[in-house]
Amino acid sequence: MIQSLKQEILLSKNDPYILGQTIQTIYFGGGTPSLLDKRNIEELLSGVKNNFEVDPAAEITLEANPDDINAISLEGWKNIGINRLSVGLQSFIDRDLKWMNRVHNSQQALLAIKMIKESGINNYSVDLIYGTPSLTIEEWKKNVETIIALDVPHVAAYALTVEPGTALQSMIKLGKKADISSDDQAEQFLQLMEWMKKAGYEHYEISNFARPGFRSKHNSSYWKGTPYLGIGPSAHSFSGKARKWNIANNPRYIKSIKKNAIPFEEEVLTKGQQLNEYIMTSLRTIDGLDLRFVEKNFSPDDRLNIESDSAVYKNKKMMLLENEHLMLTQEGKLFADGIASALFRSQSE
Repeated sequence: MIQSLKQEILLSKNDPYILGQTIQTIYFGGGTPSLLDKRNIEELLSGVKNNFEVDPAAEITLEANPDDINAISLEGWKNIGINRLSVGLQSFIDRDLKWMNRVHNSQQALLAIKMIKESGINNYSVDLIYGTPSLTIEEWKKNVETIIALDVPHVAAYALTVEPGTALQSMIKLGKKADISSDDQAEQFLQLMEWMKKAGYEHYEISNFARPGFRSKHNSSYWKGTPYLGIGPSAHSFSGKARKWNIANNPRYIKSIKKNAIPFEEEVLTKGQQLNEYIMTSLRTIDGLDLRFVEKNFSPDDRLNIESDSAVYKNKKMMLLENEHLMLTQEGKLFADGIASALFRSQSE
């Protein structure tokens, strides 16, 4: 697989999605990249740097599980150029970690953060999950207070979701696991926003909180609609006007790459789809939806329609308008996807 990834990097050297651009961020994610040997990560990084123009100050992130973090791995990652970590911590409650089938326990989670601090890697993020069936508001507060006390620079907090067709959904249907409560999730999210604000974190995207200067540059590029290129099975790419995705099947991916052909499907976005992408992503951010951007890059009618359709949410105190930017209020963030879809334009346009 590593050889195939290296070959795809080479084949993508002149990919039109990012041709002529200087790479500002590199992200090792999907699966468990922290299980890779340091040399493999270094080879992939070298491949990117040899085939693309990479900013010397580029943010280079590695997703890591707490049980893969130790003094040796941290030193190795740091030496090859990894300057940011994203840690799948999820919780400091052993019961919930076990419920989520996580390998690590709460002590390993705490130790992982301690070792990261000692390693000198000061730019890192941790994931937290809320809304598990047995999580009380007191336990959720303890999780968040632990993060704040450790002065973690970046936190990504997600509500537990049950995806259709998954093993979790089947177990809930069979009564082998308790179902989640949307009311509890809403309460925990509202409290999270209050606690993080009070602690001085910037709520710069619905699920993301950062100390000043520690926003994720990589994820921010997604929300700003910046073109990006994905490498590997299931990897997605975006040009602003089109998106493509590699096949998910590993053997088929490897077989195709050996023939010097990247196996992908592509969708060219209509103007309406491009606008909807902007509506969805911009409303999730602290900056909100720029009506002037819509008017300039789409049409004056689109701006007027969005303004008209947003009136009901402004009246309900779920949105506000400041300096020609539409933004969600704390209450509105509970219904972000629904509000965004209500503002969508015709995708066929």
